[in-house]
Amino acid sequence: MSQGTNPLRSASITAGPARAAARSYLRAAGLEDADFARPLIAVVNTWSSVTPCNMHLGDLAEHVRRGVREAGGVPIDFNTIVVTDGIAMGSAGMKASLISREIVADSIELAVQGHQLDGVVCIVGCDKTIPAAAMALARMDLPGCVLYGGTIMPGRLDGREISIQDVFEAIGAHGAGALSDEGLRQVEKAACPGAGACGGQFTANTMAMALSAMGLSPMGANDVPAVHPGKPAEAERCGRIAVELVQRGQNARRFITAASLRNAALAVSASGGSTNAVLHLTAIAAEAGVDFGIEDCNAACEAAPVICDLKPGGRFLAHHLFESGGTRLVIHRLMTAGLMTDTPSVSGRSLFDEAREAVEAAGQQVIRAAATPVLARGSYAVIYGNIAPDGAVIKLVGHDTARFEGPARVFDSEEDAFEAVQVGAVSEGDVIVIRYEGPKGGPGMREMLQVTAALKGRGMANVALVTDGRFSGASYGFVAGHVSPEAAQGGPIALVRDGDVIAIDVEARTIDTRAELRGRRASPPLKEAPRGAFAKYAALVASASQGAVTIPNPPPAQKRAEVRREAS
Repeated sequence: MSQGTNPLRSASITAGPARAAARSYLRAAGLEDADFARPLIAVVNTWSSVTPCNMHLGDLAEHVRRGVREAGGVPIDFNTIVVTDGIAMGSAGMKASLISREIVADSIELAVQGHQLDGVVCIVGCDKTIPAAAMALARMDLPGCVLYGGTIMPGRLDGREISIQDVFEAIGAHGAGALSDEGLRQVEKAACPGAGACGGQFTANTMAMALSAMGLSPMGANDVPAVHPGKPAEAERCGRIAVELVQRGQNARRFITAASLRNAALAVSASGGSTNAVLHLTAIAAEAGVDFGIEDCNAACEAAPVICDLKPGGRFLAHHLFESGGTRLVIHRLMTAGLMTDTPSVSGRSLFDEAREAVEAAGQQVIRAAATPVLARGSYAVIYGNIAPDGAVIKLVGHDTARFEGPARVFDSEEDAFEAVQVGAVSEGDVIVIRYEGPKGGPGMREMLQVTAALKGRGMANVALVTDGRFSGASYGFVAGHVSPEAAQGGPIALVRDGDVIAIDVEARTIDTRAELRGRRASPPLKEAPRGAFAKYAALVASASQGAVTIPNPPPAQKRAEVRREAS
């Protein structure tokens, strides 16, 4: 067997007399003579029994494998991890969430590169697994695609649809005495009826749409809910596509470009998606070596209004979006408005060709025209000031506040802030500041959903929240996260004190305090030093303004000079 007759990358482990030992191992694993001349496709699965987001992915993999075989390839299975935000939220376990994004990307890279495989299908579910798969493909620049396991269906309680967002808000209502123990238990039991990721336009559904707009997932595949009878066919399609990409010699960076990343950011904006997309899109760009940063994300939000009436700020869930016309219809709206650029897709067709096949459900109310949006500008903005010289991200869906000014209530951990809210120690008009929760300081940049949901559950609408941590896609309200530099890196947020007046102006894109910060000293909280993977992450991680990546020499943070303030 001569490697010269086999153009596949995998020939480096399957061809020639010197590779007899490798072939012996592969034969033991079930490969036969003919398989050594076929594309070897990694089927990388984030299956786990711990979460509804990923618990069905083991079954879905069999359909991917079938598609690979039908197209003439050989599926090779690997598994990697998932950390489930909904379970970890509000606990020390949430520190592992963003870190897991890097671990998933690293493990995909090592498994695929270690065996010199030809192509990849990544099967993903909960939030961080989706960008992690794209980051790994961008890093390796191999043929591959990403299949999202799909949204969960809604729960039902008292004749209405509910989601996990209702549970977090019920916790706040319970803490305020407005909901009984049994009432909370009934919400808890009803919210998640089976397999699938969180049902709103939270981070999982946001990033699933983003990868479809980017062309890294085949259009329509990610929209299909987890338990829908059409999901297995989409899995088979992804298996076939991976083989076809190998045969066409089309690698991941063909689809990850500045134009496709902008398309993804436009889709995030139009759908009212999660602010986590800023972190993830800039990380994918960094892995691909593409010049695309937080200012590019902001520009997309200035261009694309919110046209989807989706939770957390709106009325509908992801399965309603699917039934109304799905991502195709969202892209078609943006295409006809002249906002998007035509780019290639792993399906073999262009983004616009895919969008032209959109079918709008009669009477649907989920996806509006660009001329009659839910919100005239996008779902978030990047702001700067003497609290965030390198930027912060403020969420704009779910409220109509353009400016907020109030005294700071400062906390050095999420737990302290949550406790203060639950005991009524935070007042209307306050600006809650939660710091030392950034990528390095956490470590892990936890999401503050428990705090924002507690505020909502207590009926507190006139409170702002500023943090160097993140927000869940299910968070809404006047909240600004990703404050950079973070407190643990000497960022000025570490110098803010109780009572300092903080002003946030969305139109001016500023976040400032009039307090004199010069001359103050930070007093970092005493924390146990991180160990293991947490210590490695804290030592390597870049700023949130750079995507919080752990690769060497990430691109510099973008700055908007005309609104940037020097730290006082």
